[in-house]
Amino acid sequence: MSELRFMTAGESHGPRLTAILEGLPAGLKLEKEDIDKELARRQQGYGRGGRMKIETDKVEVLSGMRFNETLGGPLTLQVINKDFANWNGRMAAFGEPEGEKVTAARPGHADLTGILKYDRQDVRDILERSSARETTMRVAVGAVCKAFLQELGIKVVSHVVNIGGVAVDMSKIDMSKIGEDVGSELNCYDSEAEVKMKARIDEAKAAGDTLGGIFEVIVQGAPVGLGSHIQWDRRLDARLSAAMMSIQAIKGVEIGAGFECAVLPGSQIHDEIFLADGRVQRKTNRAGGLEGGMTNGENIVLRAAMKPIPTLMTPLKSIDIESREAVLACKERSDTCAVSAASVVGEAMTAFVVAQAICEKFGGDALTDVKAAMAAYNKRIGKDWCAHA
Repeated sequence: MSELRFMTAGESHGPRLTAILEGLPAGLKLEKEDIDKELARRQQGYGRGGRMKIETDKVEVLSGMRFNETLGGPLTLQVINKDFANWNGRMAAFGEPEGEKVTAARPGHADLTGILKYDRQDVRDILERSSARETTMRVAVGAVCKAFLQELGIKVVSHVVNIGGVAVDMSKIDMSKIGEDVGSELNCYDSEAEVKMKARIDEAKAAGDTLGGIFEVIVQGAPVGLGSHIQWDRRLDARLSAAMMSIQAIKGVEIGAGFECAVLPGSQIHDEIFLADGRVQRKTNRAGGLEGGMTNGENIVLRAAMKPIPTLMTPLKSIDIESREAVLACKERSDTCAVSAASVVGEAMTAFVVAQAICEKFGGDALTDVKAAMAAYNKRIGKDWCAHA
């Protein structure tokens, strides 16, 4: 069995976005509606911009499936950009470009560094690919990986815990409800905090500003022993952190208690181990389900901090890359806040990394082989050897 891996292609306003997912076992049943549902979740959210009214992302599967089942070969996924019809003159693969070049680089974006690195004279050559529109295909890949994990009893969910400094009250949240559709426009499970978050977003929009925030991703049911302490690049905590940091605008990641570990003594941080009813248990999960680079049987808990989107309707000061004169940064159509969308992308990237670790540990070219290997492993160690008390 080959390594589970994926690659995306496409520009924000190009004709289509594409992803190829390789290494997925054969025999996984997939429904188009399940992938489309995840794509719709990425597009929703209070504070999103006008692009979401134009695009209604729907997946097309071009290879790797037959009659709703994966075949074991590369799975090719595609989403058409409806907005390309309005951008053909500026984004066509051949011919002469229409319209003016973009020369006012945005602070906080890939614009300036990108044109220097790739020797381009038009910022559009950089911003089209660096755009978070690319995450559309990450979510499509993640939807497939979530379906794979669900077959193995593993669930990946998320929720927003802070927007613009407005934090949820974790004591008011029923964690068993995370992942359920409760009608939140921000993927937030504290209704009082959500009202305040929306007000903060409205204030930022009126000022031509943007807001960031924090979201949490939780993996339930992951088996003990995914990842390894043997080498740095096999540590699952490192891989999950890298995957989360790869999402556009993410500037910080923590696992479990995270940065709180730096200020509290060990007696208040490490999760004590108990034996109860014949099972090894932990009463707390400050480690976030990961110890020594490996899953320990508890829920995996990740948090990511998203910076405010760099495209501001009240632009920041910059320079023109052609004239070298002081200008205001360019304005592309953008969101005021996209933390809820980022939480969906965070789910997708987490699902991919966990699915990758499952494939590495249990192998198998067919889903039946993966299930059999995982069952044998669980029998050896005792499936319920570790459970949250």
